[in-house]
Amino acid sequence: MNPALRSLTDLSLSAVFAALIIVLAFVSIPVGSAGVPIVLQNAAFILAGLVLGPRRGLITVAIFFALGIVLPVLAGGRSIPQALSGPTVGYIIGYIVSTALAGFLAYYLRGNRYLVFSIAAIVALFSQYLCGTIGLIVRADMSLGAAIAAQGSFVLIDALKILVAVAAAVAIHAALPQLLRPGTSHA
Repeated sequence: MNPALRSLTDLSLSAVFAALIIVLAFVSIPVGSAGVPIVLQNAAFILAGLVLGPRRGLITVAIFFALGIVLPVLAGGRSIPQALSGPTVGYIIGYIVSTALAGFLAYYLRGNRYLVFSIAAIVALFSQYLCGTIGLIVRADMSLGAAIAAQGSFVLIDALKILVAVAAAVAIHAALPQLLRPGTSHA
């Protein structure tokens, strides 16, 4: 594929996923006292990595963050600067890490797509929890135990969201197998 066309395709795919992530900001359920809501955006970042791979996934994150500097792209109508100053800072950083991890593992591990994508999604979700825990410790002045316990209300719903994301990613790759082929621009 022509390099210019490949770059345009990559940018287009990334922009579509960034738009999907922004639309999912409208789904937000407040939970607990830590000020961290249940959202669909966290699963969408993982889906972007699973579908687009690490490079295009990170382009998606870059588009999202660039828009989020000036627009309210996060759950609750918040912008990125607002989120970075509050208890959700770790989760915001976790979006970057999880997208890259999901993409890398999905594109470079070999084997059954359901299994590979499931492993990639679980590792990515764990990275969000880890970053979120650190953010709660730093910004919400929680103890390690309290910050870990705060994750408890998210585990079941996040597991369900990940199942849907994995099924969607497998279906997308079945329909568009060229996304996983070596030589496509995913590295």
